[in-house]
Amino acid sequence: MNNSKNISAEQARLNANALKEVPLESWGPYLSERQWGTVREDYSPNGDAWNYITHDQSRSRVYRWGEDGIAGISDLHQNLCFAISLWNGKDAILKERLFGLTNTEGNHGEDVKELYYYLDNTPTHYYMQCLYKYPQAAFPYEQLIEVNRQRSKTEPEYELLDTGVFQNNQYFDVKVTYAKNHSEDICIDITITNQGDSMAKMALLPTLWFRNRWLFGDLKQKPKIEISKTGNNYGSVKTTNENLGNYYFYYLQSDETLMTENETNSERIFGIPNTSPFVKDAFHDAIAVQNCELHELLKKNKKGTKFSPVYYITVPPKGSQRVSLRLSKDEIQDPFDERFNAVFSERKKEADEFYKNLLPENCPADIAGIQRQAFAGLLWTKQFYQYDVEYWLEGDPGEIPPPPERKQGRNAKWKHLKVADVLSMPDKWEYPWFAAWDLCFHCIPMAMIDPVFAKNQLILLCREWFMNPFGQIPAYEWNFSDVNPPLQAWAALHVYKIEKRLQGHADIHFLKRIFQKLMINFTWWANREDENENNIFTGGFLGLDNIGVIDRDSLPPGVFLEQVDATAWMGMYALNMMEMALEIAQTDNSYEDVVTKFYEHFVLIASSLNETLWDVNDNFFYDRLHLQDGSSLSMKVRSIVGLSVLFNVGIISQEALQKLPDFKKRMEYIRQYRKDRNQFLPCEETSDEGHLLISLVPKERLTKLLSVLLDENEFLSPGGVRALSKYHKEHPFVLQLGQAMYSISYQPGNSNDSMFGGNSNWRGPVWMPLDYLIIRTLQQLHGFYGDKIQLPFPSGSGNICNLEQVSHLLSKRIIATFQVTADNKRRVHGNENWFYQLPENKELLLFYEYYHGDTAQGMGASHQTGWSSLIASLINREFYSF
Repeated sequence: MNNSKNISAEQARLNANALKEVPLESWGPYLSERQWGTVREDYSPNGDAWNYITHDQSRSRVYRWGEDGIAGISDLHQNLCFAISLWNGKDAILKERLFGLTNTEGNHGEDVKELYYYLDNTPTHYYMQCLYKYPQAAFPYEQLIEVNRQRSKTEPEYELLDTGVFQNNQYFDVKVTYAKNHSEDICIDITITNQGDSMAKMALLPTLWFRNRWLFGDLKQKPKIEISKTGNNYGSVKTTNENLGNYYFYYLQSDETLMTENETNSERIFGIPNTSPFVKDAFHDAIAVQNCELHELLKKNKKGTKFSPVYYITVPPKGSQRVSLRLSKDEIQDPFDERFNAVFSERKKEADEFYKNLLPENCPADIAGIQRQAFAGLLWTKQFYQYDVEYWLEGDPGEIPPPPERKQGRNAKWKHLKVADVLSMPDKWEYPWFAAWDLCFHCIPMAMIDPVFAKNQLILLCREWFMNPFGQIPAYEWNFSDVNPPLQAWAALHVYKIEKRLQGHADIHFLKRIFQKLMINFTWWANREDENENNIFTGGFLGLDNIGVIDRDSLPPGVFLEQVDATAWMGMYALNMMEMALEIAQTDNSYEDVVTKFYEHFVLIASSLNETLWDVNDNFFYDRLHLQDGSSLSMKVRSIVGLSVLFNVGIISQEALQKLPDFKKRMEYIRQYRKDRNQFLPCEETSDEGHLLISLVPKERLTKLLSVLLDENEFLSPGGVRALSKYHKEHPFVLQLGQAMYSISYQPGNSNDSMFGGNSNWRGPVWMPLDYLIIRTLQQLHGFYGDKIQLPFPSGSGNICNLEQVSHLLSKRIIATFQVTADNKRRVHGNENWFYQLPENKELLLFYEYYHGDTAQGMGASHQTGWSSLIASLINREFYSF
């Protein structure tokens, strides 16, 4: 879709970045939205990350590994940061960072309790826009904590909109827009709109600060921000840092300026007197606490590491006030001239041109808006992530050593992990750390707009400072040793194909590079997770939290679980590795032997899974639990675990097969060998054109599984495919082990148990990433079978469809979750539609972690774009076949 003779300005910038060693912009939305309560900032002896640095402490205490803020940006290595701070005249603290509940405070685990929206972003971040909604009444911090703490897991969460602070439109819209004049010259517009019917006042503090790296010996010299020249209508400060050099921060004439240091308030946190009044939370005490003496000191201070101009703004009813700022490498004589305003309109136009290529001109505006906001969220959730586990365990030179318990605790075996990279995060508040399998899904929509970054992300997790020496890819920071589904090969293959289709570039070098690393990871899986050496895999958690009737990571001694999903993921891994090797072998026949290797792996896995875990009576795949006495039982839970076998589909073209005579010969030998001995063979069919289909599930079992999947009384819901069958609403599965009783039932909304923290639920809701895999599989199968497979959609209806039509109908159900209905509602907003029907909010969207199994309302983390940005890919396939 990108015409090389007429590429957009944004694409030209991407092409230039692609030539860099690290294909990233110097500045971007790399600032986290929550650094407190993270594992990397936890230096407690018992691993209590949520309580080591709390939200209450965060304003006063220096972080070790990163920074956080609202609608913020930072440089590539997070030396210098910018974000907004607000005060409505009623809160006890400045609104300097987003508030949310910890895992123990929320009735369904941790949860951000704010209203903010990612409106726009481009891959180079030359244009970015974010909206924060700030109540004019006192922010209900304590109310949110207390009411949620008192609610049971069977009750809904108490949200910010439930508190009443947004009634009668008594709130501010704070819209922050960034537009780059060039890579290191960033124009900033902050527009504050009073949505109420009465005049309202606010203090705005656009804050610039250095991350404190000097305390930990990371810098030879402490950086500084110092008051610089003043113009007719503006002021400025100059920043100096040994890594960044000099930057200049220009601000339109303000009511005053405040300067302090990014240093811990030791008196407040530890009860130790401060050596200076210039501490991290000084702005809070000066403005919100109204410490007049301190206020005067901050106004007079001309040098520090944290600075803000202060604007005391009065906004008329339904009116707006605008504040302009500029952060630049350049010394500019007139920073707010006509060029300043022109940059915003130019960059907005360029963003429009870049995105219009993704959809046809006749695409409905609502659909285009959904996709645009999904991409915005995906790009806003890029984050600088630093974590040196060895330093974290041993302590920084010259600092008090961490407690010795840590050396036997969390992540103690990951000393090699030394990360300081920009990564795509699941959600920068709820999950402000990378997750290995989430990132694979992120890379699919990312490849549509920035394939170079997508490839870089996949390579990154396989580099030696991530992957351990045995070949394991780290899962996520709460436990790097946990096992996530191994989707890296699938993601790499699809990113390769997307770039090839969209930009005509077949990056075989990328495939070769990641293939070598994934060979090591595949071997780790085969050696560590197939402990009985029968090609039936374990793996425990596998990213599906509470999908099992018992905690799959904490089985009793002597008990083990043969897992359908672990085995299916490994079958898919082998098949994807075979496809990658096959693609590479088209131009490098030294890979032909490896094609054969992974084909043989797949055959063995497919055989074991079909022979061991298929239930011939129920026509479904179930896990099998093996007990201490040698007996075993089938875990008859009808869940997405049993449907994960569907993802094991590959098609080899006749042309590709003809180029690999040795593989073809070996494949035919294996087929005949197993046929002669009555051994199971995976589904292998040849089309009239000579193309070969390889599938883990035989055709007759495939149609039986699809009939269950498309049954509205089982898996099919208004918003997609449920993770657990609705059958279990009336028929819960019960398991007794000794004196302990376990059960699992259909829960379409939030979880009613605390397994894996209780903030996610796989027992009934719709999870978009797995639905995406199902849809892609159906499209692959149709590409081979055509109209030879047709099924009623839904099951039991007279609407007979081929698999391509089924995939479109599933996509439309998912997309409809976000679309405006005839009564001006969106399913995703659920019972909060009253707020989103207001004129100023009608186009605002949130992309959640998962979706209610009966209503499609958004559930869990509210900014998971992240993997819910896959909606952008589904929209493309519905409205623009590429």
